[in-house]
Amino acid sequence: MTLAPLRARSDPSSFAEPRTNTDRDLAYRNGVADHFESARGSTYEKLWSFARFAPRQRLTMLLSKFELMKQILEVQGSIVEVGVHFGAGLFEWTQLCEILEPRNYQRTIHGFDNFEGFQAITEKDDHARKSVHLRPGGLSANVYEDLLENIRIYDSARALGHIEKVFLHKGNALETIPAFVEANPQLVVSLLYLDVDLYAPTKVAIECLYDRMPKGAILVFDELNCDKFPGETVAVHELLGIGNLRIRRSPFDTWMSYAIKE
Repeated sequence: MTLAPLRARSDPSSFAEPRTNTDRDLAYRNGVADHFESARGSTYEKLWSFARFAPRQRLTMLLSKFELMKQILEVQGSIVEVGVHFGAGLFEWTQLCEILEPRNYQRTIHGFDNFEGFQAITEKDDHARKSVHLRPGGLSANVYEDLLENIRIYDSARALGHIEKVFLHKGNALETIPAFVEANPQLVVSLLYLDVDLYAPTKVAIECLYDRMPKGAILVFDELNCDKFPGETVAVHELLGIGNLRIRRSPFDTWMSYAIKE
């Protein structure tokens, strides 16, 4: 299998925010992408040496998830991620489950995304300093079929690969999340990861899934207190009340924060 040119799919600079990314940041992104393509070694050898190429920010997110994962090992329930994008987070949860609890086939992992970018944008998502990506189709990632293949390949080497572990739910989250909950009365959620950025799908996720979280389960926010995407905070405050949550953050991760259900 040959590696498709990275720029053919997306320019690394296309995800940059002008307000928070300097020319130096853009040069780094493009430099890493170019070097990955030209560096010696097979694709697998480069992936094995991923720390050479992976941005520090992505490694930070992986370490943050590792710390959260350790806290739910004794909490019953599945992991639900709302907002999959290119699938990095989804597979970080998958890898961590396989490393830390390879025999726990009851903890399934569910990812919700339309894979077409932002759609349900409302006035509650507006802010004077909102993200440049906050527009219809913004941050689209048409990788649904690719992720299905990733899951198939990963299952071939997983300890209990014959038992389904990772599930993708493609479509409008306003419809897919309620339908999923209705079809799965057995659902218990040990960790709910909100990374859909917008008010409406965040609201639906909380409405449908928060009551399925037992005490000790973790509610994770990716854009809380973020002026680029204010809708997430608005939805959390309306439904749960910021003052009712003990919101914590990692000492080394700027973005991710979480609350343990008490």
